[in-house]
Amino acid sequence: MMFDLYGRGWQMLDGGIVTIQLCLTVLPFMIVIGLLGASAKLSRFKALRVIGESYTVIIRGIPELLVILLIYFGGTIAVQNIAEMISGAETRVDIPAFWSGVAALALVQGAFASEVFRAAMLAIPKGQIEAAIATGMTPTQIFRRIKLPQLWRFALPGLNNLFQVLIKDTALISVVGVEEILRKAAVGAGTEKAPFTFYLVAMLMFLAFTTVSLFAFNRLEKRASRGIARA
Repeated sequence: MMFDLYGRGWQMLDGGIVTIQLCLTVLPFMIVIGLLGASAKLSRFKALRVIGESYTVIIRGIPELLVILLIYFGGTIAVQNIAEMISGAETRVDIPAFWSGVAALALVQGAFASEVFRAAMLAIPKGQIEAAIATGMTPTQIFRRIKLPQLWRFALPGLNNLFQVLIKDTALISVVGVEEILRKAAVGAGTEKAPFTFYLVAMLMFLAFTTVSLFAFNRLEKRASRGIARA
């Protein structure tokens, strides 16, 4: 019975699928928020720099679990109030826990990603940018042809670390009822009175995900550095 987790093996696999869905859904939002945050920090406009710095200082200074709870409960209240203002009548709105978790993790990881992208932007040689301006390239062309290809190469190691953290942070979403790995393990442990077995399996599943992620990012880093390492 222990081999098939007391008949709950498929439930643990379902939790693993939800964990993967969380990670893959958060990742693009994390990258976009990180790029916007880094661009704001490096902006020539003081107001944008203040906004970018304030965002990262605030989010990085708050426990991630607290951010999740604030988004889950505060977001529902905010959306409900907006809906009532529009409709003029009492309205009940429930934000799915999954999307509350995605929003919270994207905000948290985006704050850290903004530092990764800021450092990557600063690592691009200024001489290349000056040469591009001298040849008449527009800002869009400079970003697309010069900054972006090198930006990914410099940022990938940091994004690798952040994605490892993101995989583990999905366990925090269990507090709002999302049926991911840890939630499934907790239910199985309590029902079957076998906490060590279920939490051990949860540990192995997280370890498998982080190992696969590490391998994938290492491959991306090598691909992005082709020609650079041989120079």
